[in-house]
Amino acid sequence: MLRALAVLAAITVLAALGTGLALAERSQEGNLVASFQGRVAPLKLPRHRPVPISIHLSGALRTTDGSALPRIAAIEFDLAGGGGGLDTRGLPVCRLRRIRHTRDREALAACGPALVGHGRIDAQAVIPGQPPLIIHTHILVFNGRGRGGATALLLHAYATRPPISVVIPFALRHARGRFGTVLLASLPRRELGPRPSIARFSMTLSRRFSYRGSRRSFLAVSCPVPPRFTVGIFSLAQLEIRLGGGGGIATEIVRTCRVR
Repeated sequence: MLRALAVLAAITVLAALGTGLALAERSQEGNLVASFQGRVAPLKLPRHRPVPISIHLSGALRTTDGSALPRIAAIEFDLAGGGGGLDTRGLPVCRLRRIRHTRDREALAACGPALVGHGRIDAQAVIPGQPPLIIHTHILVFNGRGRGGATALLLHAYATRPPISVVIPFALRHARGRFGTVLLASLPRRELGPRPSIARFSMTLSRRFSYRGSRRSFLAVSCPVPPRFTVGIFSLAQLEIRLGGGGGIATEIVRTCRVR
């Protein structure tokens, strides 16, 4: 029986590898449904030595009855350590005041050396008496400093129609356990309006740089599977969305890696 279960698990893992990791996790809380996807590149990693990687995350929120999305009060991203994690030592730093109230090209001109990611967010705006309006924004992610000078990732979102520029600091801290990096952002009503809601998002995080004569990577992980195994399963990320009215929804993204 144990041998049969092991074979079945191996077949499941290899099937996931064969599909290019086109998997999605789905969670539901009341009438709110969240689906998330994630992948890491490269897929083949050393067993014990962290190497540079890129992470792509995407997701969507919807309601089962077609009602407006609830207001989001906070977002927490937990990223896997995997023997490595997130490294900002020696990486240029962007100050929040330099990119506040700027267009995307202006933000790049001011803080391009600190860029660590990019993507898109489709936000839903609720206007009384009208159907919800979807605002398409382009996002840039910079290594920076948040309130009080603490290390943070600065998410710069810019839309042309209507013209909107918002900077959301994600406070960064390191943690023990499966997730070595925790990124937490509050979405205050006074800065983002009464109902900031995310309908869809897509984001890639990746950056290589030099520090004191050595090449470094913003993100680095290994594939820490037991000896004699060449394929393993690990928790890539966890996303928790906390709602303004209380409660929330969370999903963990589990993926595979192969030892090279």
